[in-house]
Amino acid sequence: MPVSLVFGATGAIGRFLLPRLLDAGHEIVAISRVPRVSHTARLQWISGDLPDGFATPPACDAIFSLGPLDAFAQWLASSRVAGHPRIVAIGSLSERTKRSSRDPAERALAERLATAERTLAAAAAARGSTATILRASLVWGAALDRSLTPIAAFAQRWRVFPLAPGARGLRQPVHADDLAAACAALATLPATGGAYDVGGGERLAFSAMLARVRDSLPFATLPLPIPITLARAGIGVARRLPAFGAASTSALDRLGEDLVVDNEAASADFGWNPRAFHPDASAWTPPPLP
Repeated sequence: MPVSLVFGATGAIGRFLLPRLLDAGHEIVAISRVPRVSHTARLQWISGDLPDGFATPPACDAIFSLGPLDAFAQWLASSRVAGHPRIVAIGSLSERTKRSSRDPAERALAERLATAERTLAAAAAARGSTATILRASLVWGAALDRSLTPIAAFAQRWRVFPLAPGARGLRQPVHADDLAAACAALATLPATGGAYDVGGGERLAFSAMLARVRDSLPFATLPLPIPITLARAGIGVARRLPAFGAASTSALDRLGEDLVVDNEAASADFGWNPRAFHPDASAWTPPPLP
């Protein structure tokens, strides 16, 4: 029976990956910052945090990193991992899309992600393991993201839905369960290493994506179109206040840019076949942990 070690198991992807691994007959050791109780005999929760709070992992066949890539890479480089486990990690397209941002904090994030990828690759090679990184963006479907779910929550509270009619930049939102399926598949493909940009099965304008989120909500909302120029002016005012000093217009600038990827390599190498973006009401409620 294969043994899998899962970091970030309580996040969006983890909530879909754990059931998939259990259905495939895995024993799972899941790491959580807080103590948790398992409801199945083949799932064990261990309290710990990265990079320093979990020094000696149990022997395992596969390691999944579904949380911050830099902390995991630092941990892998210094931990005492037995054997040659297959390693699958979730990265971020920010490594590419924010390299040339006008915001120094975003450029620093891109560099931190690039460093983490190099550290992870070197640490895996030193242990004779194969590591694969999936760079994703706009992950949806588990109500734990920081992009679409906050908008849905705002609409639920105020019954007003902000729209961005001028946001014509294309996006490829990817469902968390599609990433979970890819992680599970990659665990059986030790020869498939490296980093892959992965996007959803549909390219659509940011404005259209927001409209579909609104249509998926199980309650009525009043549409509130917000021109990008007005939103940029609002951030300019907010930055004059101490509490909003770090506000940036970089995210607004990207609303007119296409942030899409070519899924061809991922499709050829491990069967990446993601769904289109058609959320329903269940997308805004977190799936339970097994």
